[in-house]
Amino acid sequence: MDSLDTRTSPAPDTAPDTEPAARRPAGAIPGPSSLTWRYAGDWRGVFTSRSTLLLQVAHPVVGAGVADHSAFVEDRWGRLMRTLESANDFLGYRGEERGRTEAARLREIHKDIKGVDAEGRRYHALNPEAYLWVHATLYHGMVHTQRVFGRALEPAREKRLFQEWRDLALALGITERHLPEDPAAFRDYFGDMVENRLENNSTVELLIELDRRPLPPPPKWPLPRAAWTGIALPPSRVLRKTGIATLPPVLRERFGLPWTAADRARFGMFARSVRAAGAATPERLLYSPIAARAARRARRAPGG
Repeated sequence: MDSLDTRTSPAPDTAPDTEPAARRPAGAIPGPSSLTWRYAGDWRGVFTSRSTLLLQVAHPVVGAGVADHSAFVEDRWGRLMRTLESANDFLGYRGEERGRTEAARLREIHKDIKGVDAEGRRYHALNPEAYLWVHATLYHGMVHTQRVFGRALEPAREKRLFQEWRDLALALGITERHLPEDPAAFRDYFGDMVENRLENNSTVELLIELDRRPLPPPPKWPLPRAAWTGIALPPSRVLRKTGIATLPPVLRERFGLPWTAADRARFGMFARSVRAAGAATPERLLYSPIAARAARRARRAPGG
């Protein structure tokens, strides 16, 4: 097990839930009382975002679908913004009805994503294993972000977050028989996928190569490209390192990503600094802007 799993992990989050877990309908979209809003909207998730993306495309079906059907290389800013908009919709930040509409749209557009990969294997984006895996990285990302950069979730809270994740899976059209039963079963499932199913494919290699330099300037960037590079290079380097750090060690080795004792030490210091800053920050300021706005709207609403 990586040293990050022990030596850099903070004490568990044992604060009591202020909202009792209500009985929820199958296929529920998260709302303002959900832990999903709190943890999916935590800005510290940016530090695990690169590893989450690599986990997703390392699945052979996902990697092939992205390689054949995505324009992310030609339109990196557009692809990023559309992904964020979609996530904000299906996570319920713009209301339940819009969340359900987006969940249905996502399933519909994946019907036409199919083909044959570089190894001659047929694939389809609605392959149950692949479709579940992308959703699984959402739950893993929320829990892992808190464990490394915040406070590890106390078991009762993790169980509640997991149930919300299962409900959202049903809303996305994932059938219940494919879902792990509880957090312990999820950890077994996740570990098995990492060890036995994920691969170093051409999409993984492309993303790793693209990650060695900043995104190109955003559309209509008014200054010279050199000015953008000067601004973007330092955070890009930080996010690349945190992305490598938060990958499972076996995948770092499989992807050929060096990770030295010095890298571990530097990352440990960085993670401790982020945790200390988070502990001193009012919780409302840990939310991303759209999550914070959604929470404020919910509090102002009648009965909120």
